Amino acid sequence: MASLEELEVVLQQILLELGTHSVVLSRNPLLAELHIADRLYSSGKFVTNWTRDPLRKEPLTLPEFNAASFQAKVGITGVEYVLAETGSLVLSSATEGAQIASLAPPVHVALYRRSQLVGTLDELLAKLPISARADELTSGRSFVFITGTSRTADIEQILIRGVHGPGENHAILVEDSCR
Repeated sequence: MASLEELEVVLQQILLELGTHSVVLSRNPLLAELHIADRLYSSGKFVTNWTRDPLRKEPLTLPEFNAASFQAKVGITGVEYVLAETGSLVLSSATEGAQIASLAPPVHVALYRRSQLVGTLDELLAKLPISARADELTSGRSFVFITGTSRTADIEQILIRGVHGPGENHAILVEDSCR
């Protein structure tokens, strides 16, 4: 998306197609920079934000945020990286807070900048702040790699998507001009 207006139209279109008003947001700095919570809230959506809830003065506790994530129809997050080789989204607990917003709602929307694109898995692993020393802490507690919806097939080979996690994923490139 080149503009905030285009981004808002796309997000509203996704929510309209689902017929939902409930959205949960991670604490990714890109979401705050783009004022996603305020934009959705002003358009009549019920937004639960990991960093703040507009209906409360104090931040949500982790159990409250987890519960809201399972009740929401859409989770919106940022990413650490997008892996071009596989089309995977890479999320870190260091920037997202709790990755539950990308895992619990039936639909996940991830926003990213062009600068977050990485070509290969080797390049990605070189960028991750993972310590090789056992006595040194890693800044992110965990990383989630999302490469589409989960899939499973029963004994009759009937394919079911989204059994574990969202049944639908959207990745939206937000250009630097979109501020």
